[in-house]
Amino acid sequence: MPAPPPTGPLCTRESLADELRALGVSQGETLLVHSSLRSLGWVNGGAEAVVLALFDCLGDEGTLVVPAQSSDNSDPSEWENPPVPASWWPAIRATMPAYDPRTARTRGVGVVPETVRTWPGAVRSAHPQTSFAAVGPRAAALTDGHALDCRLGERSPLAKLERAGARVLLLGAGFDSCTAFHLAEYRLPAPLVDNSFAAMTADGRRWLTVREPSITDHRFDELGAAFERERAVARGRVGAATVRLFPLAEAVAYAQAWLAEHRPRTG
Repeated sequence: MPAPPPTGPLCTRESLADELRALGVSQGETLLVHSSLRSLGWVNGGAEAVVLALFDCLGDEGTLVVPAQSSDNSDPSEWENPPVPASWWPAIRATMPAYDPRTARTRGVGVVPETVRTWPGAVRSAHPQTSFAAVGPRAAALTDGHALDCRLGERSPLAKLERAGARVLLLGAGFDSCTAFHLAEYRLPAPLVDNSFAAMTADGRRWLTVREPSITDHRFDELGAAFERERAVARGRVGAATVRLFPLAEAVAYAQAWLAEHRPRTG
């Protein structure tokens, strides 16, 4: 049978840029983007057209930042989709390739971040699991110094984005994808957990285990809905997608208070 016709609307680099500008994306700003390409409709040029449209809006002085997570570099005992036999775990730990920001593919964040990660001039932070990739004049400063024992806390690009006055764009993605909320988690009591990965050190490749606060996106959708009701969140449409734009610092501050009340945990 012939393939069904594509589902619209038809989106182009120009139409996407026009709708992003109408939402409020502006020249020269720093923008952390969470995205769903599929939600936009039929995009002529795919992820490349989306990235070009974002650059059109930000201009030469703006900086585009995306999550570039590579969560498969983790302890196999925690894998669920799919799990692997326990008898394999030692070999996986011994042979997992060390994280290399130049080559490690993103996982679970969509095709737009992978496109940004490989864009000419892109830089990427050093965490083997929760890195960020960025393009623009602030890219190197924002991604530098990502500590191995701080996935999404004070020594991650999130805290630097907060200080830089960045905004968050949810481009067809929901609040459950809002990485900024995790920065609020680090500012609240939480149990410490082991986190393991393969990394390059001064002594070569090593399988490392660090201790840091546990994080979870549990109830982030409820948190986001409350934030949107009570704070100024720009909301509109880009293609077929619902899109939201808001200051990262305001989202973190709101999340810190909301999580402390609605999802308390003890350290």
